[in-house]
Amino acid sequence: MSDTIGITTDALLTTDIPSLASERMRRLPPYLFGTINRVKDELRRKDVDIIDLGMGNPNDPTPKVIVDKLIEAAADRRNQRYSSSSGISGLRKEVAQFYQATWNVDLDPDDEVIATLGTKEGFSHLCLALLGPGDVAITPTPAFPIHIYGPVIAGANVIGISMGGGDERLLSNLDHMCRNLYPQPKVLILNYPHNPTAHTVELDFYKEVVRLAKQFGFYVIHDFAYGLTTFDGYEAPSFLQVPGAKEVGIESLTMSKGFNMAGWRIGFFVGNPDMVRLLGDIKGYYDYGIFQAIQIASVIALRHCVDDMREQARVYENRRDVLCTGLERAGWQVTPPSGTMFAWAPIPEPYAQMGSLQFAVQCLQKAEVAVAPGRGFGEDGEGFLRIALVENEHRLQQAVRQLRRAFPL
Repeated sequence: MSDTIGITTDALLTTDIPSLASERMRRLPPYLFGTINRVKDELRRKDVDIIDLGMGNPNDPTPKVIVDKLIEAAADRRNQRYSSSSGISGLRKEVAQFYQATWNVDLDPDDEVIATLGTKEGFSHLCLALLGPGDVAITPTPAFPIHIYGPVIAGANVIGISMGGGDERLLSNLDHMCRNLYPQPKVLILNYPHNPTAHTVELDFYKEVVRLAKQFGFYVIHDFAYGLTTFDGYEAPSFLQVPGAKEVGIESLTMSKGFNMAGWRIGFFVGNPDMVRLLGDIKGYYDYGIFQAIQIASVIALRHCVDDMREQARVYENRRDVLCTGLERAGWQVTPPSGTMFAWAPIPEPYAQMGSLQFAVQCLQKAEVAVAPGRGFGEDGEGFLRIALVENEHRLQQAVRQLRRAFPL
């Protein structure tokens, strides 16, 4: 195994902000995953073969028919100019047809669909369009960092609701907050199948969310990034399947996961026309749209690559089985997820006292395996690791062997 790099938890959390930074930047904590990446990069410079299970960055290829279409479209001079910041008409129509075919949701491609430079960009700009100082956003915790810091960057206050008590408790706490908080929450941010915990919900959960949204007047942003990556016959419901959902909310879908197009940076927000319009308005100030060849290739993906998408989900399901079975045999307590490309694993008891951040560093130094510390997803993530299913089965088996040797139970 690799030589230990002298680094402490405090060192990982240290940040040097230039004096010219805005107050907005000072509200942001150190980007923990960036500091973990620095440790990983230092080990790699020493020629250490790190098995990287830290980031949900797909390493399987984009289907060939999509790449071929990109090449063809990129050569057409008509596609080399600025595009529409909201997405070309043909792509928005294809997204609407995909929603109809997949979830039986009707969408107006002109008013209820917008293309974005990945859903992280779209979410961040939507927060700027909806939220400002004094506004309150609520999100279940632990949470994907942008779900907390997108509102923070917009100047809003963010309140977390722990997922630890289950769905009914979460909804009950949401009801209580809406009755007792002042000012009342303006936005509820959801994300199922969930990153990082891989928790899934059924349609009844969204029905109650829509009821509460109408009762208390808040709006919903649902990040559906892993809606196409599910296992064991589970089919993730769309928030927009609930009657009346479009009156109170918007949903994002990405090409990154199911179609292996992460680096292409393309996603969509669909639903409430006022929210779509506001997102389009603010994007008009920031960008000139996605490279048109990428949009044309995405039409081909949605039209012809559904079988590839389903096969990719089976690939992740097989990797899940290899990882979770291996960790369980090594003495770890891991619940196999029904969706996403992650496993959410408690730190084994003999090592839990060191905390998730330091344990993740130890995984790098002693086992040469990169994982994401639960602390990076907020305080409610402490004591856990997020392990991405992005390596092939052989590499996952190797990762389990190395973790088992480094942390005997």
